[in-house]
Amino acid sequence: MNKKLKILFFISIYILFPSKTLKSEETKINELLDIIQKDLRTLERAVYSESFSNNSKVSTKSNLNRDEKEEILTRHLLKLSEIEKQFQELTNKFEEINFKLDKLNSRFSKTQSDNQLRFQQLENNRLNLNETVTDLNITSKITEEKSKKILPGSSKPQDLGTVSYKDMTSENENQALQSVDTTKTVLSEIIVNEEKILPDVPIEEQYEFATSFLKVGDYNMAERAFKEFVDINPDHNLSGNAQYWYAETFRIRQLYTDAASAYLVGYQKYPKNEKAPINLLKLGVSLVQIGEKDQGCLMIKGVKKQYPDAAQSVLQKAKYEEKKFECKQDNS
Repeated sequence: MNKKLKILFFISIYILFPSKTLKSEETKINELLDIIQKDLRTLERAVYSESFSNNSKVSTKSNLNRDEKEEILTRHLLKLSEIEKQFQELTNKFEEINFKLDKLNSRFSKTQSDNQLRFQQLENNRLNLNETVTDLNITSKITEEKSKKILPGSSKPQDLGTVSYKDMTSENENQALQSVDTTKTVLSEIIVNEEKILPDVPIEEQYEFATSFLKVGDYNMAERAFKEFVDINPDHNLSGNAQYWYAETFRIRQLYTDAASAYLVGYQKYPKNEKAPINLLKLGVSLVQIGEKDQGCLMIKGVKKQYPDAAQSVLQKAKYEEKKFECKQDNS
């Protein structure tokens, strides 16, 4: 009985207190996990330090590459600015040559038309002179036939009457004076017979009709349409816009002299129009293009002074053009 009691006692103790063994095993496992976590932390630190050193090397290399790229970019920008200046000079020369050719062409056409008028007048005078001489010959023949008796049966031709020197001289003087006066009258007349372009519609539709030529790129017709619109409606609120687009037709075709004169008219006639700031800016740019740099720079710098409330795009464009053309800064 004693042995059995002892065995039962030990079994009951084992059954009642098994948690101690389990707790000991959990503590061992937790200790192992702590050791593994410590090892992992040391490994992470080592890897992070190596990656940091590699990143620092890469960053220094990237900084060097950025410096080299910036230097190359500045070189290219300088070359582009030089090319732009050369292109601008060539454009100015081309514009000057084109302007001279237009002047020569207009003079040649005018001379040709004058010569045609003179030759036509001379031809008419020659025909009139021949008709006058023929009439005088016929008259003299009739008078001579009346004065002379013709024999019956005579088949000999009769002499035609001659024109006296006095009659010929007076007729020539009259003809010469008439031809000179007529030529003066013809040459003094200015014939402008251009057909109207704008249709007989309300003013707003006429303006839209003129802008339609700009949309399709027909700048010659746009020039004529906007000029006619301004001439017909000088006091309308759209006339300032029309004058601006009229000047634009010349600038697009690189006719900077005509563009400058058109912009100047727009600046003088419509200073309060919505296109006035950009009109003044492009007037200055056109003046610089034709060689009037000082006047052009004054116009460009005057955009901010005269129109401080203009659109930011116009003010920034004026600032850009001022730097581009190297306008002198005011000392004040």
